[in-house]
Amino acid sequence: MADSLTLEMADFEHDVLTGILSEETGKPQPLRFTITVQFKPIDYYDPETPLDASKNYMDLKFAASEAFPEGQHFKLIEAVADHVCNTLFMQDDRVTAVTVKIVKLALSERNEKIGITLRRERR
Repeated sequence: MADSLTLEMADFEHDVLTGILSEETGKPQPLRFTITVQFKPIDYYDPETPLDASKNYMDLKFAASEAFPEGQHFKLIEAVADHVCNTLFMQDDRVTAVTVKIVKLALSERNEKIGITLRRERR
């Protein structure tokens, strides 16, 4: 079995233009993101290992916030998740797989978590 490293950002909330209902279009929807990235690790991490030997956790946050094109409306949250995956694959060739879980917070009436999970492997 090959070594792998998993980086994770959990429960990050950001407003995204998404939705297909008339009351959803034109205004940002609050989404909660959990993103995991599978990464090829180096052979050994000693106490002096520099950051470029891994992946900056802030790249995950960027992919779920600032990387969205301004004014872009995503009809489906699956498209939002795909955009996050593609952003992370483009950032770093060492990323082997990305899993994006998105919960639509505006749909919750009794604290249920309604959303999707998309996993993509590098093609």
